[in-house]
Amino acid sequence: MTVIAVIGSQWGDEGKGKAVDFLAERADYVARFNGGNNAGHTVINEYGAFKIHLVPSGIFAKNAVGLIGGGVVIDPAVLIEEIEMLNKAGVGVDGRLWVSPRSHLIMPYHKILDGLYEDAKGAGATGTTRRGIGPVFADKVSYNGIRWSDFASDAFESRLQMQLELKNKIILALGGEALKYEAVRDEYRGYYAKLKPYIRELFSMVQDGLKADKTFLLEQAMGTFLDTDWGTYPFVTASTTIPSAASAGLGIPPRYITNVVGVTKAYTTRVGAGPMPTEIHDTDSEAYKNFGEVAATTGRTRRVGWLDLELIKTAAQLSGMTEICLTKLDVLSGLKEIQVCVEYKLNGETVRYADVDAYGLDKVACVYETVPGWSEDISKAKSFDELPVNAQKYVKMVEEAAGVPVRWIGVGPARDETIRR
Repeated sequence: MTVIAVIGSQWGDEGKGKAVDFLAERADYVARFNGGNNAGHTVINEYGAFKIHLVPSGIFAKNAVGLIGGGVVIDPAVLIEEIEMLNKAGVGVDGRLWVSPRSHLIMPYHKILDGLYEDAKGAGATGTTRRGIGPVFADKVSYNGIRWSDFASDAFESRLQMQLELKNKIILALGGEALKYEAVRDEYRGYYAKLKPYIRELFSMVQDGLKADKTFLLEQAMGTFLDTDWGTYPFVTASTTIPSAASAGLGIPPRYITNVVGVTKAYTTRVGAGPMPTEIHDTDSEAYKNFGEVAATTGRTRRVGWLDLELIKTAAQLSGMTEICLTKLDVLSGLKEIQVCVEYKLNGETVRYADVDAYGLDKVACVYETVPGWSEDISKAKSFDELPVNAQKYVKMVEEAAGVPVRWIGVGPARDETIRR
């Protein structure tokens, strides 16, 4: 039995989609266990280029069965769109993609409230994706959620009616427009009719797979430092993002997780508000222009910064990383010098990430080490030895800081543009 958890070691957008896509080659099951469609994973392979938000990125492996666990919150329209997109592309997910009936649904009022809350916060807005993620998780833990299992009885109608009575009062108070029960009911009944063939209880399937020595590839949404407890709260997501979330979100006991792959971008990016110690503010700098990215989910321009080794070290310890997949090393090509944050200082004292909260992290001073860059195009490199010496040193610096070996190195966006050590 092999259970591999793939987690992002920064603030998301590390390249987990690509990592899962190539790691899925030997997987029997590929699974999502947390988050929702606020996560966007980009996959480029022989089928084309895809931006996936709910279906596991490993679904392209023809022999793998895809699982969406009960820990995932689902926007039905998004899931239907992805299924249709994948089937049209020839991937064929019918009969090998299953959704837990325990999954909570993102309802129209969740998205409306997400936007109204952000607007009401003004300058103090969290910077959410406005996909309804926070409100649906709030409903989940306050006993107000609606799950797929509710459609199998009369529970859906009664629960929806009750929730609309509650939510419409809040929506109206915040200046929004009330939702109509019949319209929402009919819309979601239609979604259920389309998705019913994919909904089944996953517990026995997962447990039987573990007993049969199958290989599971668990795909985290978001990144370590968007975790509700260990992230830069309140500038975080609404779910747990570390590997332990797979226990509640999919039904896999913690002791069965054999490997934890930390996907680490060769620099740092972040979307939305919150502290980012190594952020580059000089928009005219060569590094800023090199690192510039657009988020797959929101289309927003990502904030960019130098690699933060304190974050990587903390993520490795917190999640028990066994190996690292270093992505986008090729983006650093052409820089004469590269800055790497090796330590935090606050009021003249060395501090760890865990020593401060989000507001303290916003005040830390980074201690940088300047390392020489490289000018060579590394996108065609097939082995570690083919990388420029300075690129090799950069990889080893990451290994030393994290105390974890770098097993894979991304030198381009495509699946085959990956060095395997």
